[in-house]
Amino acid sequence: MQNPTLFQFFHWYYPDGGKLWPEVAEKAAWLAEIGITAAWLPPACKGESGGYSVGYDIYDLFDLGEFEQKGSRATKYGDKEGLLAAISELKQHKLGVILDVVLNHKMGADEKERVQVNRVNMDNREEISDDIIEAEAWTRFIFAARNGQYSKFIWDFHCFSGVDHIENPDEQGIFKIINDYTGGGWNDQVDDEFGNYDYLMGANVDFRNNAVSEELKYWGRWIMEQTHCTGFRLDAVKHIPAWFYKEWIDHIQAQSEQPMYLVAEYWSFDVPTLQNYIRQVEGKTMLFDAPLQLNFHHASKQGADYDLTTIFDNTLVAADAAHAVTLVANHDTQPLQSLEAPVEPWFKPLAYALTLLREHGVPIVFYPDLFGASYEDEGEDGNNYTVNLPVIPHLEALIRARQGYAWGAQTDYFDHPNCIAFSRSGTAEQPGCVVVMSNGEAGEKTIELGDNFAGKQWRDMLENRGEVITTDEKGSAQFFCAAGSVSVWIMTE
Repeated sequence: MQNPTLFQFFHWYYPDGGKLWPEVAEKAAWLAEIGITAAWLPPACKGESGGYSVGYDIYDLFDLGEFEQKGSRATKYGDKEGLLAAISELKQHKLGVILDVVLNHKMGADEKERVQVNRVNMDNREEISDDIIEAEAWTRFIFAARNGQYSKFIWDFHCFSGVDHIENPDEQGIFKIINDYTGGGWNDQVDDEFGNYDYLMGANVDFRNNAVSEELKYWGRWIMEQTHCTGFRLDAVKHIPAWFYKEWIDHIQAQSEQPMYLVAEYWSFDVPTLQNYIRQVEGKTMLFDAPLQLNFHHASKQGADYDLTTIFDNTLVAADAAHAVTLVANHDTQPLQSLEAPVEPWFKPLAYALTLLREHGVPIVFYPDLFGASYEDEGEDGNNYTVNLPVIPHLEALIRARQGYAWGAQTDYFDHPNCIAFSRSGTAEQPGCVVVMSNGEAGEKTIELGDNFAGKQWRDMLENRGEVITTDEKGSAQFFCAAGSVSVWIMTE
């Protein structure tokens, strides 16, 4: 028996040159050994920028690094053979394989088409001009190099509801395409930011076209057959009608021999909004707990001024733990990204203890936190910056502690703004632990574990504290942590 523990096996600035798939294969055994149970891989399909694409500028869903398209055969992460070898190695070590699904848009069209469009107010997408503009748009995808292999479907302007660029006349903005499916405006059951957040980027896929939705269902079957993956991470679902994803999930679950693990990215800090989406898809997918990640960001910035007793306030894991994937960082929140909300390194061990060692939520570990990363990019101010993301101390130990000690009922001691604790009681088969942390001065907590723990000796497995603690005849003791630190107390042998 294992506690589910996910690993995001990439970051936005991962080096190009086909290095990732070999690294996945190389590190699969070690990840399984420390307690990771599933790996989330980046988008494996060919993007507009070919071998330099992170994968979210999706071009051809059926090119997994197999065809000479967009300047390369391989993707940034490697070729199809390397992908399948990496997946095989993960599965050989009993790790789940979660593939990234990008269905909201397409980019890098092969041909232009004559279209009719309406201008859209970018700040309120419900404001659509009545004026009809005759123009050209890059909306035709023929995938000549693939030549109909796997799918003969040709995407044209009937498949899209909007674009952000037109030619003759040349304009940038948001333009609603006029076709048989867009007379009612944008899709419903999407986020209401900017009035309606159906449109995000590129050629915006219109799921109301039945041929499109059926093609995407077919692709879901195809990618499962090709890769034998065990789950999907669903990108940008706030921009995709919930009714479509409910249908798509039902379809792929019906086609799979085992239930597919699903987690969706709905990046909102409003818990009722997240809960509404879960209701719309009838609970068929988990969601990343963006509000908790934001709390970690604020806590790391404010230091001792942050009230740790509120760390789980207004979070998905507190409201609906069964659908929450808890995270400390991801590729969108890392420095220089659009949703930048980094958690300062000093606080990350505390944050990971609050996700990995608690009873509720499924935690995910971010690649740079385990392996480190260094990169350069342009900031919003136009200047170039170098970012170094260090390996987080004790993260490997905390992952191991999740499998070794994060068992049994949980009791919280959230009674001081700068020092909180929780205990796990353990089970008949698995031991528990006591976790104490402080965002200020060195802290202590009196923990009452009960008669079964009378006279037991405890040590801090992270070695942030060096003493051995012995519980009294009632199983109580004072447990300590260092300033701005976390300690995980386990019983000695």
